[in-house]
Amino acid sequence: MYFLMFPLVQLHRCTLRPRGPHCLNSRKAAVRPANIPTNTRSNMASSQNMDPAAAAASSSAALKGSESGGSAARSSVSKRLQQELMTLMMSGDHGISAFPESDNLFKWVGTINGAQGTVYEGLRYRLSLEFPAGYPYQAPRVKFVTSCFHPNVDEQGFICLDILKDKWSALYDVRSILLSIQSLLGEPNNESPLNTTAAELWNNQEAFKAHLHSTFQK
Repeated sequence: MYFLMFPLVQLHRCTLRPRGPHCLNSRKAAVRPANIPTNTRSNMASSQNMDPAAAAASSSAALKGSESGGSAARSSVSKRLQQELMTLMMSGDHGISAFPESDNLFKWVGTINGAQGTVYEGLRYRLSLEFPAGYPYQAPRVKFVTSCFHPNVDEQGFICLDILKDKWSALYDVRSILLSIQSLLGEPNNESPLNTTAAELWNNQEAFKAHLHSTFQK
């Protein structure tokens, strides 16, 4: 009785240890085959003796099921994006637009005009929007293609905007993204700048506008 309980106590202590060299090297605590229940050993043996053809068929069926699920997910995202395209086209919003790039519905090209009354008025920017398979539950990857001098845009065109990060919601769509970015151009968040030079210059609107328009490239 005491002999049978000893390995169990040792095993329990091993599982409570943090994962590391001590745990990995504690081979004495391993359960021996003799202590494995009969039904468990039987299942292990039957698993090892499984017909290779049957195993391959099972693996193939699982793969097809996974592919089928992936296709269904992409189809659902495609329908969502088609609806968003129609909504954007029918909205009549001024200064924003976006369309799929070629035949790829998961990659769009967007445009934003600087709003009137801001230093960006008269400037037109191109953006790229890439949608993941998990859209709309995962945020799209949005960046400026046209170089944009702005406190919340870095040199690679990536944008510091909360709704594209931790504040993303499935309720947002392409239209709301473009409108938010257009609004951000005129109302930057200088508390978390990606471009510190632009953030420092922002308070001097005349100097900012002069630098912005002199360096703007279509």
